[in-house]
Amino acid sequence: MNYYFPFGEELHPLTQQERSSKSVFVLGVYASAVHARWKRDGRVVCQALAVASEPRIFWDGNEDEAKKIISSIHIPPALGTLEPAGKNLNGPSAKVLDEHILAPLGYDRKVAWLCDCLPETRLNPGQVKVIEERYNPLIGEYGLNTVTIPKRPVSFCDDKRAAEITDEIVESGAGLLVLLGDIPIAQYLNRVVDVSWSSLSEYCDLYGYGVRTETELAGKRIEILPFAHPRQIGALGSHSEKWNRLHREWEESQ
Repeated sequence: MNYYFPFGEELHPLTQQERSSKSVFVLGVYASAVHARWKRDGRVVCQALAVASEPRIFWDGNEDEAKKIISSIHIPPALGTLEPAGKNLNGPSAKVLDEHILAPLGYDRKVAWLCDCLPETRLNPGQVKVIEERYNPLIGEYGLNTVTIPKRPVSFCDDKRAAEITDEIVESGAGLLVLLGDIPIAQYLNRVVDVSWSSLSEYCDLYGYGVRTETELAGKRIEILPFAHPRQIGALGSHSEKWNRLHREWEESQ
């Protein structure tokens, strides 16, 4: 089934494109989207409306790319204009990944294989609310498409998806698996590896934050390094001060 954003862009999956051997494999939760500020009659209708799939996995929010993508989206003149959302609203997780995870580990994007449990974006409650209240009432009058992107699910990774991720890890040849938050731990790792922990808190109680351990995955030994989700690490909106502090302490120790 094809899924569509407000104003008609089709959803597409985001996966690792450059597939040579890598040093580190990073597993996140689900793909984000390009966000636009929707303005009408001099007022902001929505500060950050998801309007298109990102141009690549863990996109950094490049403003020129954002302008090009958003300018290609047709919006009836009577409904106003779309422009790139604020700089902190496109690509914030990617910036955290680059600056606060990969760089302290001594890596950059060239040696990292990036993956998400769910390689497509989903609508969080805030996006659902603005679509229901401000976009949907305009569909009939202006001939707009119905938004069909599903809501944010509880499960991001089933057995089939877990097998696909394992295949990517094997293909990458990476010796280190970085997990971003509890969901990759509980929904991926616990499906494929027999470990005695199922959350970041449990891992930290056993080994400490930012400490590597080793396990066997797909018949090979691999290092495991769970971190807090980029939202926590970068203090992006509502976040846990505990995980933000622990990650800062880990960075300072590198």
